[in-house]
Amino acid sequence: MTGENQLVDASPRTPDGAPVPPAPVPPAPVPPAPVNSVPAMPAPAPTAAPEQVSRARRLALPAFTLASVAAAFAYVGTVDPNEPGHYPVCPLFRLTGVLCPGCGGLRSAHAFAHGDLVTALGANAMAVVGYFGFAVFMALWLVRAYRGAPAPRFAPQPRYWWAIGAVALVFSVIRNLPFGSALAP
Repeated sequence: MTGENQLVDASPRTPDGAPVPPAPVPPAPVPPAPVNSVPAMPAPAPTAAPEQVSRARRLALPAFTLASVAAAFAYVGTVDPNEPGHYPVCPLFRLTGVLCPGCGGLRSAHAFAHGDLVTALGANAMAVVGYFGFAVFMALWLVRAYRGAPAPRFAPQPRYWWAIGAVALVFSVIRNLPFGSALAP
């Protein structure tokens, strides 16, 4: 072979003509660990997706809440608040003689627990509205938990809180006036 087409073999050879094997490449040095390093934390265990959570687990919190409220109503239904000495007197009523929006709430709960809706409304109508509102919320929560849907959120806008406060104030004023005595307990 001559000229440009001649291939030059420049690899090293042993005295007997065999090619010399390449030298092994040493591994890259590992840098030393810093003195104040924190050991790596293991990855957190994967959590179950909401659809994989058991129905019993989804129903546990709403059922516990409902059982707690039912126990409170059972207690108030058993221990009559109309008999003096069982429950403390409203401090606002005791000091000023003014009925607050909550005055009569225990008597209302007692009547409601016994199924006497007329007496419950007479003791505290706002409380009865609250009982029914709570019942609707609990029914919605239980149905959604049973179906695996997220829990309902009760997060009214500030204007609704102001409206609730205004209704409670008007209710308090009216029940303390002579013409609103039907709303007084």
